[in-house]
This record gives sequence, structure tokens and C-alpha cells, in this order.
Amino acid sequence: MSEIEVIRQIAQQCLTLPALNGLNDTWLWHRAQRILRNVEHICRLPELAADDVPIDRFCLAAATWFADSGFARYADVDGNGPRLALTDVSPSDLRDFSTQIVSEKLAGVLSAPRIDKINRIITESGNRETDMTEAKILSDARNLDDMGAVGIFSEFRRFVCNGKGVADVLESWKRKVDYRYWQARLKESFRFETVRKLAVQRFAATEYFMTQLKMENNAQDLEDLLLESLEAAGQGAACEV
Repeated sequence: MSEIEVIRQIAQQCLTLPALNGLNDTWLWHRAQRILRNVEHICRLPELAADDVPIDRFCLAAATWFADSGFARYADVDGNGPRLALTDVSPSDLRDFSTQIVSEKLAGVLSAPRIDKINRIITESGNRETDMTEAKILSDARNLDDMGAVGIFSEFRRFVCNGKGVADVLESWKRKVDYRYWQARLKESFRFETVRKLAVQRFAATEYFMTQLKMENNAQDLEDLLLESLEAAGQGAACEV
């Protein structure tokens, strides 16, 4: 088995948490795989290829897999711990816990310098001023995952885990729009312009979906249909007279 495959298997174990139904909650692992696909494509961006920027693909892949592993610190087989952990841990705490797990789980598997680099990628991915290329790539890959349909899916999951419904999702969305949260994310969260442009496209799709969700939650389409029917009936009655 190759070294990278060993790391992959360890990460999968860390990111597979107990679910309330007694089975495995693989959401974190699937998220890590999705973000890794983002990472792999970002590594091939023209702005990186043109400058011939060196990228440690091995350490970057490992950092991507383990970036959310800190949630395992909260895993509670007998209770609600895993579900709450996925919603309530701050980004800085998550990075701290994740680097701890990297140091514990990969000791004896990788050399100390490699472990240190993986941890530095994870830590620096939260630093807007970082000069570390791998950290910039990981940051953009993770932020892109918050946009578009996937981002909405994750948001819904977070609300469901906390016992919330559609109305709560819509209210949260409205607050973020009112406070220009998403505009700030799009402006400040991306290091690579190509990724930022894609994030803008994904966000536009999200706006369309949330508009539709609001309309359906308020039965606005049904009300509009009813008004159209009443109006048509009234016009028909007028014609008969």
C-alpha cells in the first residue's frame, strides 16, 4: 500500500463518526473528498502554472483530508456530540484540534518535518496574509465548498442538526444578505481570481434557489395562481354581462 493511501485510510477513519441511527456518519469524509477535488483543480490554475509555483501535493492532500478531523474531538458515541460538533466548533478551534489529531495519528507514519508541514498548511489556511501556496489553495478550496448548491446543502444540515426548519434557514439567509455577509466572503475569502469568479457564479445559483425556497415556504406561488384564477373568472363574468 502506498504512503498516500495509508494517510487516506487514517483520515477516513478519523472523519467517519457515529450517527444517531447506529450507523456511520460519513458526511465529513465526503466533504473532504469533495474539497480535495477542488484542491486538485486549483493546483492546475493558469495563475499558478504561469508562475511555475512549487506545490507539495502530498502534504497538501493530507492537510485537506485532515482539515476537518478536529470534529472527532467532540465525537460521543452515546450522545449528540458528533452532530453538535459539526455545527458549533469555531474555525480556529477546529484548526487547533485538527493539527493535534494529525500529530497523534500520523506519528510513526510520516517524518516529523512532513507532519509539521501538514499542520502548517492547516493552520495557515486560516491566515488571510499567508504566503504559503498550499495554504492558499486549501483555503480557496474550502471556501468554494461553502458556495452554491453544496453550500446550501451544508447549511441545511447544520440547521437540521439543531432542530431548525425552513423558516429559520430563510431568516438566517436574510440576515446574512442584510449585513452583506456573502459580499464580504466573496471579496475577502479567495486568493485566486479564477476561483473567486466561480464562487460568484455559484452564489448566483444559490440566490435563485433561496428566492424559490422563500416563495414556496410562503405559498406565494399558490397565492399568485389563485389571484390569477379569480381575475380570470371575474373577466369571464364581465364578458357574459
